[in-house]
Amino acid sequence: MSDARFEDGAEQPLRLKALDADDLGVISGLVQDAIFPGHEVKWDRSARRFAILLNRFRWEDADKAEARKRDYERVQSVLVVEDVMNVQSQGVPARDADLVLSILAIAFTPGTDGGGFVEFTLAGDGAIRVEVEALEVVLKDVTRPYVAPSRSKPRHPDDEG
Repeated sequence: MSDARFEDGAEQPLRLKALDADDLGVISGLVQDAIFPGHEVKWDRSARRFAILLNRFRWEDADKAEARKRDYERVQSVLVVEDVMNVQSQGVPARDADLVLSILAIAFTPGTDGGGFVEFTLAGDGAIRVEVEALEVVLKDVTRPYVAPSRSKPRHPDDEG
């Protein structure tokens, strides 16, 4: 009998929670290059919740797709920030709900008493800054993976090759 290996696990939808900056770094890597239309961003003031329904590239599957010469995948996911006190945006047209946005990174800047700011860096110099009383971010896949429409892996200007 041998130890279990990561490869032995069945693929499951992601459901991750970030309660500190290191956890958020993991989620940030998984949602890099996620795309979403502006109308899929919601801030419920009374529930103190900020959410985005996004189409994320499945970075956790990219190496397997490459090795098996199969199409890359995306999956619809919900990204939720809890305990939200305020939301601000820069470079994101408020009236253009059909504008497609793309996440480059998510970071946490601590404030006082456990609070701070969850900052979304978007492609095209856009940004969303979410003030939170405490850091709690959840990423949950809500559909089965589907073939990425581009059939390719996202690339950035600083990528090799």
